[in-house]
Order: sequence, then C-alpha cells, then structure tokens
Amino acid sequence: MNWHLPFAWLVAIRFLREGRMQTWLILAGVTGGVAVIIFLTQLINQLQATIIDRVLGSQAHIVIRPAEDLTRRGLLDTNPESSPAADAIPGPDAVSAVVQPRAQRLRSVDQWEKIAQLAARSPGVVAVSPVVSGPGFAIRGGASKSIALLGVQPEHYTRVVKMTSYMVRGQFQLSGTETIIGTELAKDLGVSVGDKIRILTATGFEARRDDTLTIVGLFDMGNKDLNRRWVFTTLKVAQNLLDLPGGVSNLDLTVSDLFSANTIAMRLQAQTGLTVESWMQTNSGLLNALFNQSVSNNLIRTFVILIVALGISSVLVVSVVQKQKEIGILRAMGAPRDRIMLIFLLQGGIVGLFGSLLGSALSYSLLWLFSHIYRSPDGSALFNPRLDPKLVLLAWLIAVLVGVCAAALPARRAARMDPVQAIRA
Repeated sequence: MNWHLPFAWLVAIRFLREGRMQTWLILAGVTGGVAVIIFLTQLINQLQATIIDRVLGSQAHIVIRPAEDLTRRGLLDTNPESSPAADAIPGPDAVSAVVQPRAQRLRSVDQWEKIAQLAARSPGVVAVSPVVSGPGFAIRGGASKSIALLGVQPEHYTRVVKMTSYMVRGQFQLSGTETIIGTELAKDLGVSVGDKIRILTATGFEARRDDTLTIVGLFDMGNKDLNRRWVFTTLKVAQNLLDLPGGVSNLDLTVSDLFSANTIAMRLQAQTGLTVESWMQTNSGLLNALFNQSVSNNLIRTFVILIVALGISSVLVVSVVQKQKEIGILRAMGAPRDRIMLIFLLQGGIVGLFGSLLGSALSYSLLWLFSHIYRSPDGSALFNPRLDPKLVLLAWLIAVLVGVCAAALPARRAARMDPVQAIRA
C-alpha cells in the first residue's frame, strides 16, 4: 500500500474528530496561550511606546553641549596663625588636594555650525536643531515669573520636538521680537496672544539686557512645569538676551532608532570632544522600567508556551493509548513508523494552527474590551485595539511549532508500538 501525505492528513483529522473532547481541550489551551501572548505583548509594547512618546515628546533624543569646565584643586591650611606670605608656600600643617567645583557659566558650542553638519551626517540622526537656552524672568506689570528662555529656529526645532501638536493658540512660527509661551505662564502673568511681556535674563540685571516681546502663540505640553517655565523666541533675540552673540548653548538631535541613541551619542562625543548626552542617560530610571517590563513579558510568554506544550503533549499521550488498536491495525497493514509519527505530528500542527487563529481573534477582543474600560486620567485611550501583523504571524508560527514539538513524544511512542500487542490490547 502506498502511503502518501494526504492519507496521513485524513487519519490525523479523523483521530481529532473522534476524540472531540480531547481536541476541544487542546484547542482551548492553544487559543488561551496565543491570546495571552499576543495580548500582553501588544499591550506592553503600546504602553511602552505611549510612555516614551510622553516622556520624550518634550525633549531631544541627544543633546550636544560644550565640555564642562574642569574642577580645580586648592590647598587648605590648618594653621590659623599662618601669614598671607606663608599661604603661598604650603606648610607642614597644610592639607592638599581640596577639590573646589568650578562654577559652570553659559558658553557657546565651539564652531557649532561644523558640529551641526557633522551630527547631521552621522548615521541614524534624523534632525539637528541649534538652541540657545538660559534662565531669565518674564515680567508683566507687577507680576514676575522665573523662566527658561529658549531661542530656536522653528523650522528645525519642530523636527526634534513636535511643538506643532502642542499649540493651542497660534502657530509655532517666530520672527523678530515674537515669543511663544505656555498656558500656565500666560495665566500667571494674565496675558494672551497679542499681549507683550518683558524678558530679563540672569545676566541682564548687570548688563541691562532686556527686551519686550509680543506673544504670538500658546502651547500646552501636558506638563504644568514646562507650561509655566518655557518661553520660546528667535535664536537672535535669545543670543542677545543671554549674551551669546552668534553662539548656541546646545545642539538638539533626534534619531531614527530611540534605543540606538546611546551608541550615536558615544560616537559623536569621541568625534567632537564635547559633552554629548542621550535620553538613555538622562532618563535611566525610565530605561530600567522599560527593561523590567520587557523581561517580565518574556518570562510570562515562556511559561505560557511551556504550559501549552505540556497540555498538548499530555492530551495526545492519552490519545495514543486510546487509539492503540487503530495504530496496530495501520502498522499491520504496512504503515511504516515514520507515517505513524507523521499522523500525530500533524495533529499537533493542526491544533496549533487553528488555536492560533482563534487566539488572535480572542486577543483582539481583549484589547478592544480593555481599551474601553481603562482610560487615561484625561479620558484618552491608554492604547489602541489593533494587532501588529508581524506579531500575529510570529504567534502563529510559535503555536504550530509548539504543537508539532509537543506531539513528538506521543508520536514516537505510537510509532514504537508492536502491531500484535497493540491489536490484542
């Protein structure tokens, strides 16, 4: 008798139909396992993306600053009777190597245009924006608020921070002596679009550097502190107010792959000798939290896969015991051992395939249900009820492989059965 693959398929399907209760149990296990894997993975991925977007939505992925001033070492004389002349020469009572941190002053990035071009040509860098930032005060009548003044080129800065999506009044466009402030600062000063505010910088009290700016827009970044402190103006106005003529205090970069930011930052620091920090350094707590979430998700998926594999294997072992007479007859009719194994391997693959299809539908239902039950404090959805096609295909592949591998032990046991003993049993 010529045994072909279609016959093995027919026998495998017949065995599954005859043991309906066992088949339904396997399908339920595979469906639940696939649903848990897809649901948790999709949920955690979307929540991580939402967290990263909210945290990094107001900051650059990489920031290039001037190298910090080195600290200086001094000598501390413990002899109270020492004279000024003796202070110049360390005495026996002097304690050396007293570290005095050097005050960091606002400085410009040296040759920032060349550095910006170098950064823009670096692999993985999407956009570069020069920024002049420093402390100051916003004054309106008798009200005065401490601010962080940001001088930017809007066409470049919007490629790093999506300010256009945060605007509630006006557009993120600046020219001349125009300014854009946050909604909280506007409330504190009692101003709105079209009004004027006076800006004084930290060094402006001595150099009398101040300017009157016209408000042309209001933004809301979802962060009250930023809404109360950030004041945007043109690069030239900020350079004049912060006494950095022609210079910039930092270069803000955005990269295509968030998790490659640290590698790109280290490469740029080696090339320029400047201080280069990535979001992975400034937000190390967030990075650790994301890593822990990913580890937890991987552990859950691993245990779910093991449980599903054990369930499939145990049910098919019972099926082998129940079908031993049929197996003995097939062996007596000339069915080779590999064909008997193929029958049970096909059963594992079939339940894995159909279970993955049902599990995908169940996972989407769970995502849709939870997206409507759990909402953000502002009422917006925490995540979208959508499935990643790559994730679904990967889950299908894992389910089929797990089904086949789990069926390997029962299939081997069935193939080793002696035909005579199997028929007599």
